Amino acid sequence: MNAVETRARAAKATGRKLLVPYVTGGVTENWTDLLRAAVDAGADAIEIGLPFSDPTLDGPVVQQSSHQALSRGATTRQILDDVSRLGLPVPLIAFTYANLVLHGGADQFCAALADAGVGGLIVPDLPVDEMEPVATAAADTKLDLVLLASPATTPHRRTEIAKRSRGFIYAVSVMATTGEQSQLGQAGQQLVTSLRQATDLPVVLGFGISGPRQAAEACGYADGVAVGSALMRRVLDGAGAAELGDFLGEFRTALDRTTR
Repeated sequence: MNAVETRARAAKATGRKLLVPYVTGGVTENWTDLLRAAVDAGADAIEIGLPFSDPTLDGPVVQQSSHQALSRGATTRQILDDVSRLGLPVPLIAFTYANLVLHGGADQFCAALADAGVGGLIVPDLPVDEMEPVATAAADTKLDLVLLASPATTPHRRTEIAKRSRGFIYAVSVMATTGEQSQLGQAGQQLVTSLRQATDLPVVLGFGISGPRQAAEACGYADGVAVGSALMRRVLDGAGAAELGDFLGEFRTALDRTTR
């Protein structure tokens, strides 16, 4: 097993709920301080968004954070250079789109991630039946390619995703772009339940996790949560690393209570 899956399975085995925050690479001058704060707050892995000009699955908050990063001159190379100097004790997962992965070749892209110390990759617009070049490149470089399933995913494709995902399975709570939701619907719970029947991999719920209460609710049936827009909104509003760490600490406390 590679780094992401090793960490995820170890957490599941002990009953620890996974906390997977998302940070857009290059969003602020000292953006890597946000990663350190996430580690200190109890993150089990961190998604690093590699900014892309047409982020089709992202809602307005994450789109704005990507635009801000690109406006600051952030590039994939610069972000990976920053990451390579960190040596964080939790796995890092690159989150980006197929255009960036495939433009110069999946082999080269995955090798660059691995060289920077990244342990996983999420490509939300990569269909499972078109994933082979990326899956092969990821396996060759010991990256865990995390696949997504949504409430609209057919039972057959859910089974295929459950079989082919590595690290964990990313369950999308709603048929919508990323963004905070006032409440979690039943579709996400039903999706998680069906995926857990098809695999022993941890299943992490994302899209719409807005606060600690929702995170705890989601972890009543999921193995963890991914949190993105709620964090990036605060960063865009001027929150620094300490404030973001405090907010994530509330998530960690809420998730730990679900295991008691």
